[in-house]
Amino acid sequence: MGKQYKSLTSADGEFIKKQKLFYLASCSGKEVNLSPKGYDTLRVLDENTLVFLNYPGSGNRSYADAQAEGEFTLVFNAYEGKAKILRLFCKATVIENKSENFYEYLELFKENENLVRDIFVFHIYAVESSCGESVPFMEYKGERNALKEWVVKMDASNKLEEYKKNHLVPPSLKNLK
Repeated sequence: MGKQYKSLTSADGEFIKKQKLFYLASCSGKEVNLSPKGYDTLRVLDENTLVFLNYPGSGNRSYADAQAEGEFTLVFNAYEGKAKILRLFCKATVIENKSENFYEYLELFKENENLVRDIFVFHIYAVESSCGESVPFMEYKGERNALKEWVVKMDASNKLEEYKKNHLVPPSLKNLK
């Protein structure tokens, strides 16, 4: 059976570090945004704080939801070994590249500052774990490098900063009434 508690355990932190895929859900209105995430983009700072490195991509819905003080849920599934689902219920603070502490958080990832859209600090207020017995076994075969390659190419052609500025609010939100 599932259980809910207020903070991550050390076992939860180790479980998160092993995951190659997680899901990020956010909402600040009627619609819930849900995106799968990969790469080495998460750091557990303590039992109630998680940091996420956000690369530029097609949308930026999570940013808009954080600015509107929306709710966030991160979901991790075990695809190998013992079954488990871990959900983190959070609020988020966005650390933009102009922010005073951006470089402090960036240092956790050893990534080129130009290639990062922003960094999220998730403030965890509840943790929920459940069995996950219906999640299939799946084999990790490697990362898809297309997004990182696209970001590097955009940066090399001096188009990345303009892209990031033009995509602060995703088109899907601009058209909502």
